[in-house]
Amino acid sequence: MTTTEQRAHLSEGSSHPAIYAAVVKALRAVHSGGGTLVDVGCGSGSLWAVLRSIFDRYLGVDIVRYAGFPADGEFVTANLDDGTLPLADQCADVVVSVETIEHLENPRSFMRQLARLPRPGGLVLVTTPNQLSLLSKMTLVIKNQFNAFQEAPGLYPAHLTALLEVDLLRIATECGLVRPTIRYTDSGRIPFTPLHWPIWLRGRAFSDNVILVAHKPGGPE
Repeated sequence: MTTTEQRAHLSEGSSHPAIYAAVVKALRAVHSGGGTLVDVGCGSGSLWAVLRSIFDRYLGVDIVRYAGFPADGEFVTANLDDGTLPLADQCADVVVSVETIEHLENPRSFMRQLARLPRPGGLVLVTTPNQLSLLSKMTLVIKNQFNAFQEAPGLYPAHLTALLEVDLLRIATECGLVRPTIRYTDSGRIPFTPLHWPIWLRGRAFSDNVILVAHKPGGPE
């Protein structure tokens, strides 16, 4: 098993339901429905269960095909650290990558691959741990490590690359995407406790994860 495959297994192939719910909300705000969804770093394909009603076709890409990948989806094997994805340009209406970019060695190379996949006017959505949450900032001050990048089982070496909001926006623009915006999952853990913030506390400080949404140039405005 390669190092990349080992890191993939550490992720266990799925993300927190709050992240999936935030992805659904973000996509419903900008996508009218239908078309092809390409899920890069798809893991077990859990995202499809919450997006099946919005899209016509699901294509998952990852280095490992996890048990339980949806029978009505299509799977493509790819090493996401290689700098290339075995998919044609403009093959998708929406490209998502949920909690994947932080596992990779070269986020700019990865984003360039994501950016070539949507059709003109299509979307790229990327989620990653939020380094500017109160949890992450307080962990950094006290432990000198971002919360999601501590040397702990299941974190390092699974999580390699910590990105700030400004990094996501810059990378998206550098890769030719337009109108990049940042959204938040509005779900986060109270520092150094197992408890979560009350639901009325929202935004950057109280969200454990951040979402980038950007558009492929062209298509209807």
